Amino acid sequence: QVFESSEAKPSGELFFFPPYDLSDFSWDSLNHSLNHTALTAELSGVPATDPGGFSNGSLAFRVTAYEGPGREERLPSLLHTADSSQLEFVLAGVAPRGNSSRFVLEVATVEEVGSARALRSARSIDDEYTPTIFEMLSLVAESQNGSSTLSFLQWKATAYGARSPRREDGIQCRVQGLQEGNWTLPRSTIVQAYFGEGVGSSYSISAINISFGGEEGRVYQERHYLSWSVLLGFGQPPTDTFSPLVISIMAVALGTPLAMLLVGTCLVLLAQRRRYSEYEPIN
Repeated sequence: QVFESSEAKPSGELFFFPPYDLSDFSWDSLNHSLNHTALTAELSGVPATDPGGFSNGSLAFRVTAYEGPGREERLPSLLHTADSSQLEFVLAGVAPRGNSSRFVLEVATVEEVGSARALRSARSIDDEYTPTIFEMLSLVAESQNGSSTLSFLQWKATAYGARSPRREDGIQCRVQGLQEGNWTLPRSTIVQAYFGEGVGSSYSISAINISFGGEEGRVYQERHYLSWSVLLGFGQPPTDTFSPLVISIMAVALGTPLAMLLVGTCLVLLAQRRRYSEYEPIN
């Protein structure tokens, strides 16, 4: 589901509009967007019964598969492996139903019984590939004893408000907890096709909410575009490390003051030794 909320004036309370249930959407065929060379596809849709604000816009999911390790060129420049794919959630041209609407995407996960879910947040001082964004979040499925990671979702704490995103197009992205699902998925979903009829008994369902928007919630009103990227894969999530460029900059930044301190200390000691050597020893 996609939720939309707006701040009620003057009370300041959030008012929620009826959610967009994606199982009720009418989706375009993949034939015109499937690229076998680039390994990409786009699934675009609008509400089947009441298009409303979707008359000039759409909601889409863009999928990119990878043949080997590397890094996506477009922001947020997620690091990927051959065992992962990138999913991009896009709202484009959809008319908001409030004066300061914020959108929330509900993400449901399905795991085999016996695995444990964990939501992790990692912060780093290195923002070389995603300027001003220092937080990486991961939702992982682990074995019960925690000895191995089975699968993961990984994303940067940002979304973007432009088709060709730049640093200044960033939109605040927050995650609102991990909750056990107390509902059942529609019977006609891809989950049923993949897992079979055991969903709900042999498998467990949980969900997280990803919210987009700043404190004022006006970013989407200005641009009418929102994109958020997440990496899905098997095994351990990729881990960013400092590149040779960053290591070199840090070495210069930290090494130069240390070298100056050492040279200064040697000069002071040498000056003191020369001053005291001018006096003759008194017998």
